[in-house]
Amino acid sequence: MKKIVLDKQRLILSREKLGITKQEAAKRMQLSQPAYLRYESGDRLPSIHTIQTMATVLGTSVEYLTGESEHELPSAYFIAEHLDPELFYLVETYKTSKREEQKRLYEYFKEFGDKKSR
Repeated sequence: MKKIVLDKQRLILSREKLGITKQEAAKRMQLSQPAYLRYESGDRLPSIHTIQTMATVLGTSVEYLTGESEHELPSAYFIAEHLDPELFYLVETYKTSKREEQKRLYEYFKEFGDKKSR
């Protein structure tokens, strides 16, 4: 069985890109600060479950954090209604819409995202 290894540089870069401190990262990942610091320093290897949590919190993929992919974006998202009701509603609305409505929603959000990045 292949051993999964965290790329500590990618962990650091992902945290910095998000603009959060090590303390905030540990809190969001529900880890103790010393444990998180050991992961960033490479002194300790996290479990696959912990790497999944890290990827979710940092908005990246497990494959990126483990060096298996150059793509930073996650390949899947988990959206809990109780944690993010607005996003959950948007996704549910999209999923239950007819294909033509989905295309219109997609174009709207694409335009919205383009305007936001200017």
